[in-house]
Parts: sequence; C-alpha cells; structure tokens
Amino acid sequence: MTYRPLLIYVSPHWKFAMPDNNHSLPAAPRPADPCLMVIFGASGDLTRRKLLPALLNLRKRNFLSEHTAVIGVARTELTHDSFREYVHEQLQMFCPEFLEAGDWERLAPRLFYVSGQFDDPACFAALAELTGRLNAQFQTAGNILYYMAVAPTVVREVVRQLSEQGLTGQKNGAWRRVIVEKPFGRDLASARELNSQLLAYLDESQIYRIDHYLGKETVQNILVLRLGNGILEPIWNRRYIDHIQITVAESIGIESRGDYYEQAGALRDVVQNHMLMLLAMICMEPPNSLDARVLANERVKLLEAVVPLTGETALARTVRGQYGRGAVDGVTARAYREEKNVSPASTVETFAALELYIENWRWAGIPFFLRSGKRMPTRSTDIVIQFKQAPLRLFGEQLCEHIGPSKLILHIQPTEGITMEMSAKVPGPQLRTRPIELNFDYQQMGKSPPVTGYETLIYDAMIGDASLFHRADAVEAAWKIATPILEAWDQTPPADFPNYEAGTWGPEAADLLMEAEHRVWWNAPLPAGHAQLAEGANGQTVVTGSAVGTVENR
Repeated sequence: MTYRPLLIYVSPHWKFAMPDNNHSLPAAPRPADPCLMVIFGASGDLTRRKLLPALLNLRKRNFLSEHTAVIGVARTELTHDSFREYVHEQLQMFCPEFLEAGDWERLAPRLFYVSGQFDDPACFAALAELTGRLNAQFQTAGNILYYMAVAPTVVREVVRQLSEQGLTGQKNGAWRRVIVEKPFGRDLASARELNSQLLAYLDESQIYRIDHYLGKETVQNILVLRLGNGILEPIWNRRYIDHIQITVAESIGIESRGDYYEQAGALRDVVQNHMLMLLAMICMEPPNSLDARVLANERVKLLEAVVPLTGETALARTVRGQYGRGAVDGVTARAYREEKNVSPASTVETFAALELYIENWRWAGIPFFLRSGKRMPTRSTDIVIQFKQAPLRLFGEQLCEHIGPSKLILHIQPTEGITMEMSAKVPGPQLRTRPIELNFDYQQMGKSPPVTGYETLIYDAMIGDASLFHRADAVEAAWKIATPILEAWDQTPPADFPNYEAGTWGPEAADLLMEAEHRVWWNAPLPAGHAQLAEGANGQTVVTGSAVGTVENR
C-alpha cells in the first residue's frame, strides 16, 4: 500500500490543505494482475450495490488488467446473456451514477455466469470447465480471485468444493485468493473453528478477510495523519490525549435483515470487526515498514493489549440498547420488535457502547469509548481524539470555564474529512472566546467520482497486498475482547428493552457511562433543516439539531 505524507498548515481561511491526490489509489495506476474474479452470491445485494460498481470504477480508471473477466455464481437460473441483462438493470436501478458512456459496453463482454447449489459438485465442475476456458481466452496466467458474497455458514462448503475441483491449488506461478466477508464467526470458538476449516484447504496467505471500513479514504489516512506529521506524532499518547471516542451511527433500522440481525446484534455486526479494527489503526505502535505482515503484527499487538471486560466489569463498562418507536428526520419509525422476522420479545441489542482501556506504555489509563447504534438521528462514523486541557488557567476562573478542550475529529462517513476544534479570542476590546473549527473535506480537492469503498480492497487483493485485510490472529484477538461481553450479557438479559426512541442518540445509560468519567459524547452535526426533539439526561426536552446543522450533546 502506498501512503503519502499528509501536510497540514493553517491558512488565512482556516482550511486544511493537502497535496493534490484525489484518491487512495496511485495517480499513475499499476494495473492489477491478470485474473478471473469469481463472485459467489452474484445475485445478492452486496454484489449489485457494491462489487459490480467497484469493478466498473476500477475498469474505467484503468486499474483492471485487460486480461480480466468476471464469473458470477448463484442459485438463480441464468445464462451468460441473461446475467448481463440482470447486471445492467441493477446498475441502472441502484447505481446509475457509476455508468458513463461506453462503460457498460466495455464491461459486459467480460461477464459470465454459472448457476447451481453451493453444495452440488456439478456446479463446481461447470465452474472448473468455464475457468479453464476463460483463463485461456483472456490470458489470465491462471490467476483467480474468489469473492465470498455469501452467508458465513456457506463459506467452508464453497472452499471445500473448490478444493476438490482443484481450483484452489497454486502452481506454475498462478495465484488463487479468497476474499471472505464478515462476520467471521460469532464468537471466539466459532472464529477459531472457521479459521481451522479454511486452513484445511488454503494457506493463510490465500485468505483475505475483508472489512470495507478499511477501504475508506480517511481510515487509510490515519497512519499518514499520525506518523507523517511532526505536529501530531509527538502528542499521540496518554500525556496529551484525554480520551478517544469512536461512533458508528446509522439512521436506518435493520431494513430486511431481521433474520440476520436476530443472530448478530450491534456488538457482533459492527463493534467486534469494524470498530475494534479502527481502534487498532488509531492506537497501534508505529510499524518499521508498511509491509502487510508488519502492519498486521502491530494491529494484533494492540488488540491483545486491550484489557478484557468480564463478569460484573463487563456489565458496568458497557451499555446495550434496543430502539423503540420514534421518528428519524420527521418520519415515523417502528420499534425493532415490530420489524419483519424479529421476535416480539427480542432481547437483541441494536445499540452498544463500551468503555475500554489499553494496557501498554503509550495508552495506560486513557479511556476509549466506542458506540454504535441503529435508528440514530443521522448516519455518521467519526473518531474523536480529545486532548487534555491546558494546565494553566491564565484567563481567569470565569473565562476558563467556557474554554473547551481541543479535539481532532476524523469523519469517516458519509462525508470524509478532518476537523480540528479549538478556542479563539473574539475580536474586540474584551477578552472573550468562542470555539472555532479548522475543516478539511475531500470535496475541497475537487469533485471525486462516486466510489463504493470496495475499489481499493479489490484492487489490493488482485495485486496481493494484504495491508488492509485481517489476519486470523487479528480476528481472534478481536473476539477475545467481544466474547466475554457477549457472555456477560447472555447471563443477565436486559430488563428495559426497548430503552431508546428511534431518532435519538441511544439510551440514557450511554450518557451516564460517559458522565461517570466526567466526559460527554461528541454528537455529529445534523444535516441542515433536520430538527429533532429528544429527552435529555435530566428529563428535559432538548433540541438535538437545527437548521444550521448544529447539535447539542445530550
């Protein structure tokens, strides 16, 4: 992975400035290796909304080799031609912004299809015949990238069938790689079992455990921000940082995923994978190179340093919630227990908040607060690094009470950017201060073409760069953090579900978790015109958004 230094300076207009580099992919692209990309679950939602648009983007930006073709595999009975028609319809319906003149005509002839059951050897025999023919037709050198856009319970069987057809063996310089989607297990024991099952047929170097969050621009920029700037690197530790927050807020509910969510919940769905890996990126020790193995080693070391929460400690330092009826952006939302394929007495959490500590030299004693929830006021993923207050109260007791701590905020989605919050003097003869923001977002570098977040990850898998993928020991280290919490929750079922209204920032207990440490959550500004009423921690009704896009902490 190629990282470039992020140069920060404060301009007269209080803007962050960066080098002119629109995308994480290199400006002068090295095309990916020649290969066939085989997508299992080709008729599913992930394929049509993310994977095919990502391939289209890579194709038109010259990141795909001319010797590339795509094979879809699914249960639906389709021919090559009807699959192409289906893909075109889906792109026009869900991702029209990705289609430009000539794009489809270049992609369509490279799309092929195999139908069948994933436990049927005949399906894989047909796949073996087709891959052999297309390898020769497109001169792929025998390279194949398999993408498992299927349920985790199916992955082992698919890999076994591939192996029995000789489709996973690497010989004569050809590579075979497998991208595995989350969730990777549902606890530590099942993750270890799945790792063991896959390693019976594949080498660890062939397995690419994907986390699409790591494909986002700001996440990739974390190491550059931390280590490439002399202004930040010396203060990225417990001496200067008061605490760190990570919030993954979603305004939507579970949509049509009731069956899945009843088995998962917020902790498994988002916290165990996305959020803990973000924590590792933010807090890991500086690597001595950007080699994938070295980066993975540092992430694992960080996760293993997280102090586990067990028993009563887990209950005291975590909060779980489930949304009830409410309104999101003025639209009535039903309760989780009223969603399709959800038990009317479900105790599955749609909100989770954790207070964690890292037991190492850099972070000892510093709290890390993680929260994720469905049906919150807005969709937003943010990392907030709050710095310690200045030690000297130079400006008088009354004024100092109004000078807030400085914060560095990394905006991951929906708008990717960086904000620095600090205090400045208001012009005039009196000594008055107000908070100001130094803002950078990627739109300042010019309008970027639409992306799905999967482009970089697919490209990296095609060139054999595993820097942004998870190794088996990293997955297991994350489960070692999450599993004791899940066990504590199972032993003490919640008695107050639903305990937060749709359209609010979660249960009151999450605010109290922060208040116990004399801190408050940073809530993302709501979109302009998005006004919500919510009950504050003291029982009073407060405005959580306004027409100018501000927000007050509950």
